[in-house]
Formats: sequence, C-alpha cells, structure tokens
Amino acid sequence: MQYTRPDIKAVGDYLEKLIKEFKESQSFEAQDSVFRKIIDLRTEFESMAAIASINYSNDTTSKSYTEEQDYFDDNNPVYEEYLHEFYIAITKSKFRKELEEKYGKNLFEIATFKINTISPEILEDLQKENHLRSKYMKLIASASLTYDGKELNLQEIGAYMQSSDRKVRKESSEIYWKFFADNAEEFDSIYDDLVKLRKDIAEKLGYANFVKVGYQRMQRSGYDDKDIAKFREYVKKYIVPLTVKLREQQKHRLELESLKYYDLKVLHKEGNATPKGSPEWILDNGKKMYSELSEETGEFYDFMLKNDLMDVMIRKGKDAGGFCSFIPKYKSPYIFANMNGTEDDITVLTHEAGHAFQAYSSKNFDLPEYHFPSSEAAEIHSMSMEYLTHPWMNLFFKEDTDRFKYTHLIDSVLFIPYGVLVDDFQHWVYENPDASPAERNAKWIELEKIYLPYYDYEGNEYLEKGGRWQRQAHIYESPFYYIDYCLAQICAFQFWSKAIHSVAFIGDKGQFRTALKDYIKLCKAGGSKPFLELVKYANLESPFEEEVIKKIMSEIEIYVDSHQDDKL
Repeated sequence: MQYTRPDIKAVGDYLEKLIKEFKESQSFEAQDSVFRKIIDLRTEFESMAAIASINYSNDTTSKSYTEEQDYFDDNNPVYEEYLHEFYIAITKSKFRKELEEKYGKNLFEIATFKINTISPEILEDLQKENHLRSKYMKLIASASLTYDGKELNLQEIGAYMQSSDRKVRKESSEIYWKFFADNAEEFDSIYDDLVKLRKDIAEKLGYANFVKVGYQRMQRSGYDDKDIAKFREYVKKYIVPLTVKLREQQKHRLELESLKYYDLKVLHKEGNATPKGSPEWILDNGKKMYSELSEETGEFYDFMLKNDLMDVMIRKGKDAGGFCSFIPKYKSPYIFANMNGTEDDITVLTHEAGHAFQAYSSKNFDLPEYHFPSSEAAEIHSMSMEYLTHPWMNLFFKEDTDRFKYTHLIDSVLFIPYGVLVDDFQHWVYENPDASPAERNAKWIELEKIYLPYYDYEGNEYLEKGGRWQRQAHIYESPFYYIDYCLAQICAFQFWSKAIHSVAFIGDKGQFRTALKDYIKLCKAGGSKPFLELVKYANLESPFEEEVIKKIMSEIEIYVDSHQDDKL
C-alpha cells in the first residue's frame, strides 16, 4: 500500500470545483457523474489518513510517523470543512429523490449530522482537539514499567495482573496504577483542555452544552439521551444486582474473605484460561476456525493473512489496546492488537475480526459513509463474533475451553455496569464543564458506588480518590462512545442465546446456522441503515426495551447457576 501525503489545498480546490459542478448539473445523470468523482477523491484522501493513523499507532516514537499524524491532526478538520459544503449540496440537490433512491436515505441523515457539527468557526478548535487526542495516546504509549526484572508497557504488565498468584497480581496492579498516579496531573490537564474546548465548540455551534454535539457526532438516530437514561436505569435494576451475585460467587471460588481491586480480573482459583500457543500460533488456528465457520468468513480471513493486515505483536512505542481500521482505496480492513498471553488475545482476535469481517463484507459500497455503521451497530458485529466462534475455542484453549467460555460470558455481563458508569460520568462532565479535576474524581467515585458497589481499593490512594477513569481512552478520544458497547452487548447476548445457549440445550444446529445467516446479513448491510433499523434487519430486539434486558439477564443467570458445580 503506497502512502503519499495529500496536498490539502489541491484536495480542497478540486473538491470545491466538483461541488460547483454538482450544483450546476442539469440532469441526475450529470450530477451523479460528478458525485462519483467526489467519491474517488474522498477515497484517496481518507485512505492516506487511515494509513498515517495506523503507522502512528504502530510506533508513536517514530519522527516521520508523528509528523504525518500531526499533518492529519491539522488537516482532517480542514477536509471536513470542505465536506461540509458537499453535504449541504446533496441535501439541497434538485435531484435528491433520485440520489436517495440510488444511495439510500441514511446518507442524508448522516449528512445532516455532519452539517450540524462542522463550521468554519470551529476549525482551529477541531485541530486542537485532534492534537490533544494524540497527546493522550502518546502518553499512554510512553509507559515503561519495571517488574519481574523486565521493562514492560501497560499491555505487557496486564498479563501479570491476571496471575493466579495473588501476590503477583497485587504487585503488578500497584505498578500499573502508579504510572497513572505519577502522571495524573498531565492526564487531568489534557482532559481539562478537551472538556473546555468541546464546551467552546458546542457554544459556537449554537448548543447549550456538548452533549447534543457528541450525540450527533456519534450519528445517533431514532433515540436520544432520554432513552439512554432509561437504559442506565434498566442496568441498575437488572444487571447490577446480578454482577453483585457474580462477584460473591467469584469470591467463594477464589477462597477469599473479600475481593480487592486486583482480584477482579481473575475469576478462577487456578487462574483464567490462557491460549496454549504464541500469537503466530493463534493467527494460524484462526484460519481453521474461520474457514469452518462459513465460506464468507473463510474468504475474509484468507484475505487478511495473505495481505498481512493484522499486527498483533507488542512493541515498544506501540499504542495500547486494539482497533479495526478500513483503507477504502484497497478495500482492506486492518486489525491492530497487542497480544500478551492472556485470554484477551482470543477475544481481541474475534472482536476486531468481527469489525473487520463487517468492513470486508460491505467493502463494495460506493459511499464511504456505508463502510462502517454508527458505532453502537458496529459493536454488534464485534461482540457477536466473540460468541459465534465459541464452538472453535478448543483450538486455542484445549483443556481450559469450558473455563474460557464461562469466563467470557461472565466478563461481558460484568462489563456493562462499568460501561454505563463511563457514559453517566461523561454526561455529568459535559453538563458541568467547569468542574475541577477533584470534582470530576469525586463524581466518578459517587457513580462507582452505584454501578460497581463491590470495588475495594484497599488503600490505593489514587484509585480511592477517583482516578480510575483516566485509563479509559474513549473518555478522552471519543466522547459518548462507551455506551455503544453496552447497547451492542445486549444485542450480542441475543446471538449467544440463539446460536450458542439454545443449541447447547436443544441440540438443533439449524438455529446456529439461522443466527449466523442473520449475522452475515447484518455485516453486509454496513452503514446503509441507522442502528435500530439494523437491529430489526438482523431479527434482533431493541436493547432499549426493558423486557429484553430482563429476559436475557434471566437466561444468563440460569446458565451461571447451572455451571456453579462444574470443574471449570
């Protein structure tokens, strides 16, 4: 894949010329021809931006990669401003009806969101916001921690934090959180700048605060913050009590008098299940798994391997976490991860592969807007793939397969209150943008007591004062994203229920094939429909319905109780 830095002025001049031609077109055919040229221009620019971002994520210490990331931090907002005029032009087109018939109505809904969140007045603010995001990423990637006679980054020490040896996980956890404590002032400074900047952006766009701007950036359609607030109440009502029960069961399995913060990731006395081979071995076994899952997933995975589109190795200077990107010029997904020898290696493989399979399945959409759906829909693809691959987990975990499946499901349930806590926290922050860092930390602790009542920090001063949120990159980089994992998880649980749990009890593999068919159909739809329409399209029920949450949690509780006596 050839990378060439695009000339933003040349891109802008050409785009302005094409938009003028678009407006002046006297027939739909002529206008559509110009529309196609705009798509080609966007494909080139957005591909270069994606490659620059991937390169920087892979080595934040590289001078050349940093320069290219800085270039796009400065010029992506300029590009978005040019696109702003394009979105206005298509919404006002005299041939809008014909455009809707050819490209679908969702393009115009997305266009409205873009129009409402971009303005020449905020250009410099968006540039600053991008640079602050990159600054946070660089700070996270800079961590160099000493433990077990080794120099480790945040991903590498995570393996020790899941040790079956309580002393090891306590020591490693203390070192992990000391990095955040030592850098707390800088984390606070970056976030303070981001919150105040986003407050200014909202005011310049004519909004009372950033909340509505954040929702429109996330392209939320068919629901609003009131629906999210109701969802949070359902989580408190049906999921928090179940997590308290799960933690009590965990305490007994670990034979502890009380769970401390460093115990929470270990669900079994023998330790969590671990993959029985190297990252290369995992990727190789992935080939067998995806070839057997379906013809479509087999073709996708072969494409990823053949074109070296998965970087899962930990390296110095590499960004933390995992993600999937898409390079439209080459119709190629890309998977980024940091495998550290824990069960997370497999969940990140299946999770990011779910994103990548969706992007691959919808790669032939002409519109860049349709390559990915809005994020709450996109996370259905990733989280559901985690469950749909359960029948192949023996390839990775061998004798620990049942332990992994149990832990994976339990971890997913335990995650939801945390995800909702992050969302609740962000709403408060952007409704109170002038709050001090200490007030933000106090609010975090207040919300932890509601959503995570079993947390015991055992005197860790940084955590007891409410600093835990600083490790959550989404809070800095993608405001209001995190609730999307929770909404999608309720949908993914429905795939688990149909394809895994029901099949295990009934033995009807036809149900698995039906669920898989719905999943593949959902992936092929890409971003052509808004979230709730995609949910319905995949024969799923809305996560905003109280009865849906109540029913699925009841089913999971039955599963958990039925496995309490198993040798996991």
